[in-house]
Amino acid sequence: MRYKLTFVVGLAVGYVLGTRAGRERYEQLRKSARQFSQNPAVRNAAETAVQSGREVAGKALHTVGAKVGDRVPESVAERVRSLRERGPGREDEWGTSNT
Repeated sequence: MRYKLTFVVGLAVGYVLGTRAGRERYEQLRKSARQFSQNPAVRNAAETAVQSGREVAGKALHTVGAKVGDRVPESVAERVRSLRERGPGREDEWGTSNT
């Protein structure tokens, strides 16, 4: 899904940059993209994808942590501890959340 979305976005950007239609066509594409992104089904799918990604990342964190153990540099270990202390469901440092 991610690759298809990236491809579609690339096509849209290429069209906008390469077109001679000008500002009117750009505004039309921008309005369509905004409507698409505000569609409840799209928003719901994005939220589901984010939640799934966080679950997989959490499982990977525990699996890797158990296998690697003390062989991790201290700077990495500190970062992992801070992530564990923060816990799930809180806003990340990018200002995004799963809501």
